[in-house]
Amino acid sequence: MRHPVQHGLRSQSHRRDEGTGPEMTDKLMTIREVCDAFGVTARALRFYESKDLLAPIREDQKRLYTRRDRARLKLILRGKRFGFPLEEIRQLLDLYNLGDQQKTQYRETLQRARVHLDKLSKRRTEIDEAIRDLEQQIDWGSRMLETMERSAE
Repeated sequence: MRHPVQHGLRSQSHRRDEGTGPEMTDKLMTIREVCDAFGVTARALRFYESKDLLAPIREDQKRLYTRRDRARLKLILRGKRFGFPLEEIRQLLDLYNLGDQQKTQYRETLQRARVHLDKLSKRRTEIDEAIRDLEQQIDWGSRMLETMERSAE
């Protein structure tokens, strides 16, 4: 079974520029409208709701997403793109309500982002090394096969 968080994005082409897009309007949006606007699946939205990341208005079976929900979704998707775990994203989003003009939220987000950037940079270095090693192995294997085929002629 595919995990909705890992496979919840339908397309990266749905990314919006900063300060624009569906999260900036006060209009309530249905789950389908949010899915279309953000390129996510309904299953992913329900999963985020089950993890207390989103809290849409419920009218019977219908979910209505506020501007706040959509702004949070934008941050959730950005955090996921950067590789932050959902629990860490939730913790950072919850700092919004401390009443200190978001200073704690910004401070904590910046601190965690710097740590995460260091980890990503180290992983990139390791991946670059693995790519070089694999390329060398492919070159060696190709030369070996070529030598064997010439010897067989």
